[in-house]
Amino acid sequence: MNHIKAVITGVHGYVPDYILTNEEISKMVDTSDEWIMTRIGIKERRILKGEGKGTSDIGAEAVKGLLEKTKTKPEEIDFLICATVTPDMQFPATANIISDKVGIKNAFSFDLNAGCSGFLFALSTATAYIESGRYKKIIVVGAEKMSSIVDYTDRATCPIFGDGAGAVLLESTTENFGVIDFNLQVDGSGKIHLHQKAGGSVKPASHQTIDAKEHYIYQEGQPVFKWAVSKMADVASEIMKRNNLTSEDIAWLVPHQANMRIIDATANRMGLNKDKVMINIQKFGNTTAATLPLCLWEWEKQLKKGDNIILAAFGAGFTWGAMYLKWGYNS
Repeated sequence: MNHIKAVITGVHGYVPDYILTNEEISKMVDTSDEWIMTRIGIKERRILKGEGKGTSDIGAEAVKGLLEKTKTKPEEIDFLICATVTPDMQFPATANIISDKVGIKNAFSFDLNAGCSGFLFALSTATAYIESGRYKKIIVVGAEKMSSIVDYTDRATCPIFGDGAGAVLLESTTENFGVIDFNLQVDGSGKIHLHQKAGGSVKPASHQTIDAKEHYIYQEGQPVFKWAVSKMADVASEIMKRNNLTSEDIAWLVPHQANMRIIDATANRMGLNKDKVMINIQKFGNTTAATLPLCLWEWEKQLKKGDNIILAAFGAGFTWGAMYLKWGYNS
């Protein structure tokens, strides 16, 4: 009997209409387009506007498009998992709200928080459910309204993040396509360098936490950068070695879109030319759990059945990981 594999059979993305440019940010804080492009590589990012709009609205748009594109009925979905660090609310799960908004009724769903590695961790989780043979069709969505936790008076963090969502349909197959291998890692000691200070059970919301701006992203740039450059490159290189892959075997690297220097370091470590690296950081910024599926969505028409693809990410936690998959279809 052939081993059941999990294969991506469709991908769709969504970004809000509003474009926040570097010029606009330079009017909020002491920065410039040149400074942001040189150090991060971001030209613009998308922002969700509108009263009462949250991460589920962005995620639902990506999932609706995915269902329509793949001609999949909502009732066919067994499970939906949403990777996010910006849930609509503490509970219920944003995944549940997305499922309701798109009419998915015969499935269970939950959120997963692994920082910027969230989509990779969620895709790995969904893969295990498919490989068990219990479930046939799973949607994995990475969705973020990062603008909701960005302090637009903080010069160090406000140019980095944007809003967006990407979703994939994962199905079972007995062919030699889909997820082949993955390696996920964490080191909780990294929490001191990148976190949200208040709003959790350790430091519940209060007038004091709000006045101290402790519900925004707190990041120490240099330690995070050093860890990310090292760990993301290490794990991507390791997954290649473990599967006897050379740079010639790799069709595409799909790296987390946090910083161009981190992306370049990972590609160099893998021996890949830039024309094999998916890069859209310049127009979307860091959309956290949405960066990887947004890349797959943008490059979908260039992907060929059987392409060897490496996904790699690094995020708060610290979390990091890489996945090797064989693309499952021609667009």
